[in-house]
Amino acid sequence: MEVLFLFVPLSMLVVAGLVWAAFWAIRNNQYEDLEGPAHRILMDDDDPKIPTNQSTEESDRSIQGADAGATDSEGSAQSPGSGRQ
Repeated sequence: MEVLFLFVPLSMLVVAGLVWAAFWAIRNNQYEDLEGPAHRILMDDDDPKIPTNQSTEESDRSIQGADAGATDSEGSAQSPGSGRQ
């Protein structure tokens, strides 16, 4: 029975701390935007960047250079559109 003299005031302190924490959170706008973080995580920020014209031209030249040097198994050069079927 004597333990109640300890637990009742202790529980009242815990409740007072929880009430203070709740009012602090409300006063500091912690509950302002509940849906924003849930929607932000679905947004894809990893979209690839649109290449500039210079990098596109360089990649086109490298692809064309690779096609020009392509040969078939017999060692003769192939044109880009003439593949054996």
